Order: sequence, then structure tokens, then C-alpha cells
Amino acid sequence: MNTNKTTNPISESVKRQRQLLNDLLGVALTRLVQKITPHMPNKESLENYLLDSCKDLPYCKYLFVLDQEGKQITANLFKHGRDESQFGRDRSRRPYMRGVFDQDFILSDAYISRNKMRPSLTAIQAIRNEDNQHIGFLGVDYDLRELPRTEALYEEPRHWRQIKGDPAIRGGLFSQERSESLLDKQIDNALALQEELMLQHGVYHCQIHFSSSRSTIWHVDDPYSYRILTMDELSDPDICLAYPKKPYFDRAIVPQDAIMKIFAQFKALRTSDSTVYLRSGSLNLVNGFIGLNFSCDGSHYLMYDDFLEKGLDFWFGV
Repeated sequence: MNTNKTTNPISESVKRQRQLLNDLLGVALTRLVQKITPHMPNKESLENYLLDSCKDLPYCKYLFVLDQEGKQITANLFKHGRDESQFGRDRSRRPYMRGVFDQDFILSDAYISRNKMRPSLTAIQAIRNEDNQHIGFLGVDYDLRELPRTEALYEEPRHWRQIKGDPAIRGGLFSQERSESLLDKQIDNALALQEELMLQHGVYHCQIHFSSSRSTIWHVDDPYSYRILTMDELSDPDICLAYPKKPYFDRAIVPQDAIMKIFAQFKALRTSDSTVYLRSGSLNLVNGFIGLNFSCDGSHYLMYDDFLEKGLDFWFGV
């Protein structure tokens, strides 16, 4: 099994996004607190200043000010008014306050807001007087929906991944035995038909559910929807007439002659052992990913060429 640690592309994408927000929001809040000190002793003056600032502060949901101990000394201010219910609230133990007493600016991890139950962020900017003494914090809440984003979509890692499933299923693994499904009885014909749909009829992704005798497919002409083929369809070559003939998808990275080799490996994983066996297998021609789900409820994701290189001894320890 692959135990090498690799960089998580989702984490890297989040890191880049946070850096973008950190730079954008940090500059805006630093500018705002430079003129806030004279208003600190007077709640009304402070709130009026924040109300005026809301208009020019991008993406702001709420503004509030805390004293140096983390207690809120203003209402929550927003572009169209104020919410007095938060005045006097002790925020010192909130997750977004962690570490803020040791630095001047911090952007919290995303969290689910209490009121609207939406992913949110809170930025905390230290407030210092003319003598550089820490006298409080400016807090700004942001709705994640309204913040700008980088344009890049993260790429799924290409290395082999294993994900454990339900421990209750794993615990009872050796008390179960594979039952022959309807698909098992016609597996060769069903896999040949599935190959034909991918080679000649525009299907670029399939998930074959061996245990429940069905296949879920995605078509290049309607990629946002999926279609379900039951054994009635998987056992009837006439189903090809329902899908116009199309050339092999030009975005496919899986060689045409590799499709049936992959399906043959699926069949072997399904039938070689009556206890540990394949429940479902998926193939995506565009990104080349293979997905496997076994009777132990373990799932595996790996590239098609890596999958083809592994024999049964890799999966079963033969």
C-alpha cells in the first residue's frame, strides 16, 4: 500500500485563497483602525465611525469593537443599521480569538455562523493608541459566499488513495459471503455493452454496481446529469440505439484498448474471492481515475495505468 505523504491539493488551494483574503482584508482593516483611536472612549462616537466605515469596507457583513480583554464594547454594526443584542458579549473564548492576543491581525478558519448557519470568516485587527499600546480589537464578520475567490479549481491528486468505510461492516466481513447478482450472471455481456457505450456513444464516466446489478453513466452531451442502466438495459444491446454514435471523447486520457482491460480486472476482483470482493467499480475517461468499493466497505481511488499494473496479489495478498 502507498504510504508516501503527498501535498493535499485542497489544502494548497485553501491556503492560496486564504492568502488572497489575508492580503485584501488586512490592508483594509489596518487603514480603518488608524483613525479609530479618538472614538474609543465613547460608544456612540465609535459606532457612528464604524457605520460610516461600513460603506467603504468591501464584503463586510458586521463590524464590532472589543476591549483589550475581548469583551464587546459596541453593537454589531452593518451597512443598514446596528444590532444591540451583541453589546457586552465576551468573545475572548471564540475560536477566531485564538492567537490574536499575540499578533495584530488574524483571519479565522471558516466556521458555521450561529444565526444563518452559513460558512463564515472573522477577521480581528488589533487597535493601538499613539504610544503603540494595545487598547482593543476591531472585529469584522464575513459571509464566505460574498468574498472574492481565486479562479483556479484544485486538481484531484493523482496518487493512490484508500478510504476506510463502516467499521461495523469490516467487523462482520468474514461472516458474509458474496451472493451472485443478476449482473454477475451476465457479466461478460454487460461489460462489453458498457465498453461500447464509452467507445462509440459518448459515455465518459461509469460506475458499475455489481452487487445491485446496475450502472450509473454520464454522457458528454449532458455532463451535469447521470443516467441509470438497470439489468434490463445492460442485457439489451438495443440500448445503444438510445445514444447517438459519437467519436471517442477527445478529452479522454484512457486509451481505447485499456477500457476492456480495466473491466476485466473489475471482473476478476468481483469473482476471485467469495469474502473480499468488488461491490462497485468506476472509470472516468477524462481524468483517468478508477474507483473501487469492496465488501469490507473500503474504497480506493487510483489512476487507470496504476490499476492495470497491479495484479490480484496486490489486492488479495495471493
